[in-house]
Amino acid sequence: MFGIGMQELLLILVVVLLIFGANKLPEIGGGLGRAIRNFRRASSEPDEIDITPKDKKTSSNNDDNTSHKA
Repeated sequence: MFGIGMQELLLILVVVLLIFGANKLPEIGGGLGRAIRNFRRASSEPDEIDITPKDKKTSSNNDDNTSHKA
């Protein structure tokens, strides 16, 4: 596992405990777990992502109107 042994993992855990405190760890772990789940869901279901171009007709009309006023 990336050349990280048990001693290194324990050291990282101690540093995280010192920085964030024991009360924040469940909150951080839950947020990290949700982020990983959402990433996996998004990468396995790419069909649900809307990649069609938006209608630029209204924004180009607004740009043309402002350029003529100047």
